[in-house]
Amino acid sequence: MAESLDFKVTGGRKLSGSIHTNFSKNGSVVLLCAALINKGKTTLHGISHIEEVNRLIEIMESIGVKVTWVKKNTLEIVPPKKFAMSKLDKDAAAKVRSSLMFIGSLIHHVPKFNLPHAGGCKMGNRTIAAHRYGLEELGVKIVTKESHYEISAKKLKPADIVMYEAGDTAANNILMAAALIPGTTIIRFAPPNYQVQELCFFLEKMGVTIEGVGTTTLTVHGIKSFNAPLEYNNSEDPIESMMLISAAIVTDSKLTITRAPIDFLSVELLKLEKMGLKYTKTKRYKSYNGRTDLVDLTIMPSKLKAVSDKIHALPYPGINTDNLPFFVPIATQATGVTLIHDWMWETRAIYFTELNRLGAQLTLADPHRVFVTGKTKLKAAQVVCPPALRPAMIILIAMLAAEGTSILRNIYSINRGYEEIAARLNSIGATVEVLKGE
Repeated sequence: MAESLDFKVTGGRKLSGSIHTNFSKNGSVVLLCAALINKGKTTLHGISHIEEVNRLIEIMESIGVKVTWVKKNTLEIVPPKKFAMSKLDKDAAAKVRSSLMFIGSLIHHVPKFNLPHAGGCKMGNRTIAAHRYGLEELGVKIVTKESHYEISAKKLKPADIVMYEAGDTAANNILMAAALIPGTTIIRFAPPNYQVQELCFFLEKMGVTIEGVGTTTLTVHGIKSFNAPLEYNNSEDPIESMMLISAAIVTDSKLTITRAPIDFLSVELLKLEKMGLKYTKTKRYKSYNGRTDLVDLTIMPSKLKAVSDKIHALPYPGINTDNLPFFVPIATQATGVTLIHDWMWETRAIYFTELNRLGAQLTLADPHRVFVTGKTKLKAAQVVCPPALRPAMIILIAMLAAEGTSILRNIYSINRGYEEIAARLNSIGATVEVLKGE
């Protein structure tokens, strides 16, 4: 397991130059889970070297899957003839919520198994209702026990499913289960978010026909099985692009961000444009998967003003819920009062108020809404990372702008979702030093 690490940040420095967008974190985790659908070898390019991926690999290896890093971001995955579910690494599985997506792939090979209750970011109650109700329609039975879920299936069958809520991981679970059920499964109220589209592109390479990719209704024509060498390229991470956009704005810098997945940033950029952001973008070009559209963005120093309405997330194509927190440090540098409404998570907005330690003026209206008063001058401080990925990252962004030396304690939350983030930020002018935790 990873040792405790801290960041020492010397803030108040301008960022400059160019930085590429890394491969998608959420795409990486869903592709790892989906690789188990294939009885043959799967080669995945563009897999993030992050702690969440490490935990999934630990789970896979514990049940007999052979997982090999053949290059920095390329994995080879070979499933066993028989999965050793009794040896599943319970500690690793309990640390990441994405382990839930093994249900959709493993149910094709193992008729009955247990999976520990899933962890991940601590942001209030996160039920598995959307997973359960959708998978039950396909013939999967999920029984909740005190420490684990009991998963079983006697006979899988196609179905016409209305999702209980538009959850990405739930949609992915249902898609993976439907992929190897011969016949037609319809998934209604599916979120067309980037990781769901990524999974659809991957399943299509297996020969699964999916109508409606990029819409809220997916029609899946399942196949009986798949056992052949398969190679696939994961695309770039719009959430990392948004993080870099936020860092450039908060430090009042000119920065070029290449390989940004524009279709998953368009509303965010429009909102920022209306706040006064000046930026340029290139013509579209394709990611390595041949499907996702990318652009290069150049963010310019700009005078921002608060929007008159609220900033809130919505299912795609609205502002992505993972991008919403990055508007908080931005709002500290916009003149006026910005209302940010994080309705999806029960307690995440409470973590936003940690920016007050750095001189921000945030008022918590309730567990879902914060008022941010700007423009404020941020100052250095010592802060402990909250146990949630994006709230931890916005503290680091604010520290980049805060003059003086800040310490961010216990950065596991950040390493769970960002690859080599200190070195990457340093390459564009930041000063972030990694320290061993006390």
